[in-house]
Amino acid sequence: MKTLWLTAVSTLVLASQAIAQPANQAPTGNLERLSSFKSTGTAEPKPIPQEGRRADAIKRNLQKVKLPPGFKIELYALVPDARHMAVGPNAGVVFVGTRKNQVYAVTDRDKDRVADEVKAFAPSVDFKIPNGVCFSRDGVLYVAEQNRVLQFPAAEFFYEGPDVAAFQVVKQGDLIPPSEESYNHTARVCRIGPDNRLYVALGQPFNVPPKDKLDLFAKNGIGGIVSMDQDGKNRQVYATGIRNSVGIEFNPADKTLWFTDNQVDGMGDDQPPGELDRATKAGQNFGFPHYGGGNVRTVEYKDDAVPSDTVPPQAEMAPHAADLGLAFYTGQMFPETYRGGIFSAQHGSWNRTKPVGARVMFTPLKPDGTADKPQVFAEGWLTENGEYLGRPVDVAMLLDGSLLVSDDTAGAVYRISYGE
Repeated sequence: MKTLWLTAVSTLVLASQAIAQPANQAPTGNLERLSSFKSTGTAEPKPIPQEGRRADAIKRNLQKVKLPPGFKIELYALVPDARHMAVGPNAGVVFVGTRKNQVYAVTDRDKDRVADEVKAFAPSVDFKIPNGVCFSRDGVLYVAEQNRVLQFPAAEFFYEGPDVAAFQVVKQGDLIPPSEESYNHTARVCRIGPDNRLYVALGQPFNVPPKDKLDLFAKNGIGGIVSMDQDGKNRQVYATGIRNSVGIEFNPADKTLWFTDNQVDGMGDDQPPGELDRATKAGQNFGFPHYGGGNVRTVEYKDDAVPSDTVPPQAEMAPHAADLGLAFYTGQMFPETYRGGIFSAQHGSWNRTKPVGARVMFTPLKPDGTADKPQVFAEGWLTENGEYLGRPVDVAMLLDGSLLVSDDTAGAVYRISYGE
């Protein structure tokens, strides 16, 4: 424990030296105060109640979820608007982003695999769509907002109080040009790569973008994935030709970057397919907007030549199922057949005559590292009459090897275990 504490403190000090405001500059707001290790006077947030009628109703709905034999699903925590999740590498505290203005810290203090406490994280920070959360290997939490990236060193050890050390990696308005901010496709996701750089997916705001936007988007990585040093420097556009990825993850086996992509609306119930893609190197193009998904051409770009270096998807998903978060399974709890494969969440369709999705998928990998056929792993949140009992957003592995699933409609996080 002493070693972990020293590591956390060292990380905090190094971050403050790199990013904190100059000593002669007085803090002018809460974020600036936190960067200078000053109190904001913010009151301790009240925990979110974890028992009662709402919890009981969600537990009843979970009885409808179907899983392979030997698996079970239970309510882990009630978390309002729960979106993407980051599990702390040391203590297993789960940080949950939202598409609103809160990030939540979820704590299982007695390790009975049910959360004991859920409360707002860094309540003095004015978050704006803090959907994307991710950890570095040394315990630094990153929060990717609509147009900013924040850093919280040693978040697992300093999250208990309302004031936490906080720094700007990318200042407000610098992730994308402010002129391109939109209410559409604003949920960012992030990951730290095997090269220790920060990767952020930037969905573009249109169903299909007009041609006069393409150069600007390509320059800034909008409709793609950008990478940068963990202090925000040396930014590069890593991948392009992506409509709106809300799930990225590196395969620990071969270091390739996998991501989901939500494809074009309004082309019919059964086309185009959603995508699971794989980037093997920097600079690859994944086909959008020339393709609406898979090999289906968009109407707007059907007469334009397709870039010769376009990379096809690894796997096609059900059209309009809204594939979001994904995670490689690296634990030991699940049977061998799941180890090294990809779990992913389908949020569910909003524009299909017969709804589809609202489930967790599993995609095994072939010996050469490419995708095999996706299969349904957990389903039951979508009833036969088209009613959503919940809409899965993200998946993340707890330190014990069980799988968490977030649900922004139910406002909950579930835990899937095997053999318990």
